Amino acid sequence: MQSQQQSGQPHIFQNQVVVFSKNYLPLARINLKRAIVLLVTGQAESLGFGSTQQWEVRSPSVVLQIPEHIRLTSGNPERHWKAPPVNRREVFRRDNHTCQYCGSTKHLTLDHVIPRSKGGTHTWDNVVAACQRCNSGKSDRLLHETGMVLRTKPKAPIHPAFASQFPKGVNAFAEQFWKEQQPVDT
Repeated sequence: MQSQQQSGQPHIFQNQVVVFSKNYLPLARINLKRAIVLLVTGQAESLGFGSTQQWEVRSPSVVLQIPEHIRLTSGNPERHWKAPPVNRREVFRRDNHTCQYCGSTKHLTLDHVIPRSKGGTHTWDNVVAACQRCNSGKSDRLLHETGMVLRTKPKAPIHPAFASQFPKGVNAFAEQFWKEQQPVDT
């Protein structure tokens, strides 16, 4: 083993394996050791995507073929993604730290589109980021009473793997994975 590393050959355990969910959604890249554990314990199965790479791992009693892609066979219900709680940080993140009435990025607060005093709830579809000026101008009134208009309709965030638009420089792993799988035009 030492001689392999010293001769300049890459160590086999430095390779990465792509893990898919039960529904074939690419979730993450993991190291080869973690992939072996998932395969040996029956938590994952090999995916044969045609000409994908495989690595042979030997122990005294077993020879394993570790594929480049594996799929989880069981899902842990506790690991299902849930919408984050409605709080200041998450609302600002969803609204890109921008007032949803005027577009300002300074002195942001939370605003209930339908005021709580008029039966509005503290939910994703009723809470937006608003600058202090717009929030105090709207006060305890409904939008049609103030003449204000929302720039975007508030809604709960969706799972990052399904989101089609992200802030600059951020890509969903699934989207990035499928882009990498496209054949290169020559």
